[in-house]
Amino acid sequence: MSGGGSPAAPGPALSARGARIAGGVPGLLDGGFALYVADPFDRERNPEGIVNLGTSENRLCFDLIEERLARPDMNCLEPDLFQYPDTQGARSFREEIARFLTDYARAAEELSPEHITVMNGCCAVFATLSTVLCDPGDGYLIPAPHYGGINSKMWLYGGLQPVHVPLSSEVTNEESRPFQLTVEKLEAALQRAKKQDIRVRVLVLINPNNPLGDIYPEQLLKECLEFAHRHELHVIMDEIYMLSVYDDITFTSVLSLDSLKCSRVEQRVVLYQVQEPFCITYRNTAFVLILPDPARTHFMWGFSKDFGMSGIRVGVLYTRNDDIQKAVNQLAVFHSCPGPVQHVLCQFLKDRDWLDNVFFPTNKKRLKEAQNLLVGGLADIGIPVLRNSGGLYVWADFRKFLKSQTFEAELELWQKLLDKKLLISPGKAFYCYEPGWFRLVFSDSVEKIYLCIERLKEMLHADDAKPVVSNASSTANSSCSPEKDSSGTASNTPQDDASQLKNILVF
Repeated sequence: MSGGGSPAAPGPALSARGARIAGGVPGLLDGGFALYVADPFDRERNPEGIVNLGTSENRLCFDLIEERLARPDMNCLEPDLFQYPDTQGARSFREEIARFLTDYARAAEELSPEHITVMNGCCAVFATLSTVLCDPGDGYLIPAPHYGGINSKMWLYGGLQPVHVPLSSEVTNEESRPFQLTVEKLEAALQRAKKQDIRVRVLVLINPNNPLGDIYPEQLLKECLEFAHRHELHVIMDEIYMLSVYDDITFTSVLSLDSLKCSRVEQRVVLYQVQEPFCITYRNTAFVLILPDPARTHFMWGFSKDFGMSGIRVGVLYTRNDDIQKAVNQLAVFHSCPGPVQHVLCQFLKDRDWLDNVFFPTNKKRLKEAQNLLVGGLADIGIPVLRNSGGLYVWADFRKFLKSQTFEAELELWQKLLDKKLLISPGKAFYCYEPGWFRLVFSDSVEKIYLCIERLKEMLHADDAKPVVSNASSTANSSCSPEKDSSGTASNTPQDDASQLKNILVF
């Protein structure tokens, strides 16, 4: 359960709920980020400061954003922008978001602004959905490794616990790939949760994945949606990196899939699955169902990643479930966005010529160049990375540099890197079940990427760094291992054979 052990007894100033929240353990990355804030790298003022390739921010296109912000249409002082806003989001802004997502997510049908709620970041969307979809103590199913911040967002308000679906780097056959999600793994995790009397209410999917950078193929996405429908689970689809895809690969948004439709079938049939659609019998009548289920599928997107505006704090929820949206809108009053911010972002979304001919193509080109630069630098020092096509980061294999195949050794390596003034993110922060994987963000300046490689080389190849070259017999279960939840014991033994590294770039 995110937030750490048992909550402290309430003090005189706190309710039991307040004590639970106050007693939560900060996320693993919070300490490293605090060190960076106190000592950030600056070429002129602090050249020996910490280089941060741990925070997933896109810093590559501020020059384009700055130029666009300087145009006259951005400078608007209309009185209504300074009055209490519609807590669901200004109508004009929601209309523009609906048009934008209809086009850029290649939606199967035109999105309605009535189904959109705007909040101050996707963290707020996660928090409100956790509150209205679940009761305290319920579980949510999520493939691991995953963005660790989700746990606190689902726990602080909703009191939910994660039910991990452990993904392994092991390759078992010609068709499989490292850290591959399958419906069989979802089923196994759900059954483990049931045995532990955890009521799972939600499946959370991040596409493109954070931290893997993986993109779900359309068929897998449909299989996951069918699994959720069969078990009556809500699906929260986080597509915040939807347009941060830099290879020539097709990205399938959940919005692009056909909505659920029902049609009566002449004869009675039993429940079975075919490619698409599949059939279900209800009260002796068969219906044809096409996914996703609009009553249980909830889409999230925001401006933080694709527009490089993590500080602007604007997230978007699209749901066609009226009851859920009514409940969310009640909470949205605590998470609304300022009117002037909505106006500015509206101008960005309206300017399709700038988006299509300047911003998005330049952003894609710069992302690919930065990724190549970091991957090439890591190759030079013997660090392979998982193949990926989306997101702002690479998932890198540092296992041979661990003193032992344990999470204690992973955190020891992480601390040594911090001592060398380099902040990257250890796999434990993403609830990875194998020690030795790290996430490195490449969407930053060439100078910082070079400094990262330089400091990595200096630390990893120092005389006192003795890489592990033999197979580890097991991954230790220790106080530093990922939290044990319904996914069971954390550990898959890393293997050194070639099949282990299929689809990983090995240099």
